[in-house]
Amino acid sequence: MSRLEGRVAVITGGASGMGLATVNRYLKEGAKVVVADLNEENGARLNTDLGAGEDRLRFIRTDVAEEKDVSAMIDLATSAFGRLDVVFNNAGLGGAIGPITEVEVEHWDYTFAVLTRGVFLGIKYGARVMIDQGEGGSIINTASVAGLRGGSGPTAYSAAKSAVVSLTANAALELAEHNIRVNAICPGLIFTPLAHRGHIEEMEKTMRRTQPWPKRGEGEHIAGAALYLASDDSAFVTGEAHAVDGGYMAAGSLAQGAAYGGTSATHVGVTYGTTGKPPEVKRRNV
Repeated sequence: MSRLEGRVAVITGGASGMGLATVNRYLKEGAKVVVADLNEENGARLNTDLGAGEDRLRFIRTDVAEEKDVSAMIDLATSAFGRLDVVFNNAGLGGAIGPITEVEVEHWDYTFAVLTRGVFLGIKYGARVMIDQGEGGSIINTASVAGLRGGSGPTAYSAAKSAVVSLTANAALELAEHNIRVNAICPGLIFTPLAHRGHIEEMEKTMRRTQPWPKRGEGEHIAGAALYLASDDSAFVTGEAHAVDGGYMAAGSLAQGAAYGGTSATHVGVTYGTTGKPPEVKRRNV
């Protein structure tokens, strides 16, 4: 029997990268999936690309920083498929970059709105349905190795992801009595459009320099972890931050700061990931 047969999942940021890989894996394991993503162009291709009909896959344009959008995506799961078993709060972006003395406050707030408030809202509305159903469930949040220690990402991004790790642990304690498990996945350098932004050779060099594992991280590796956390195989696992990083964290000081490079020293602004909106980044006068 497939590991997610009869279950319904919502995946944010599911139209590309790690989210798309997870959508594909969940479908293969028998789940019905609602994909929530801001990029409507990518979302429009999902049913064709994945070979799934509307009886198993639905797309809804969603800005995870907007409460009404998150509420609507959860409502779609219950109205289209009758229940909710898994919420994967995965939507993300690079956000504010640059020295902390030069980051614009609106860029800082935007980074936290997507990366942290978006996770909070996904937990809030997903847990409400799971509690009413009375059958428990699994909530999975995408954090990052950048949220586990300094020097692994831009300051705003790292702080927001660290908040996700803390939010995960505290939500797990609060929701345990309802048999709702809450865990985080902390990816290392994963080869996705959000990560490489078209700079493929540069990204691969960084991966080889910082990750002991000889093969590069792929979206499928995160999908495997997300499948484990969604399934009964992890029935006694909650409140944990699981690094999926090819040994990046184990490398310790060897990898410290290497993944981030020198972008903070040379540029300032904000990046919007795979939303379709171009970055607003300029070179600093140094």
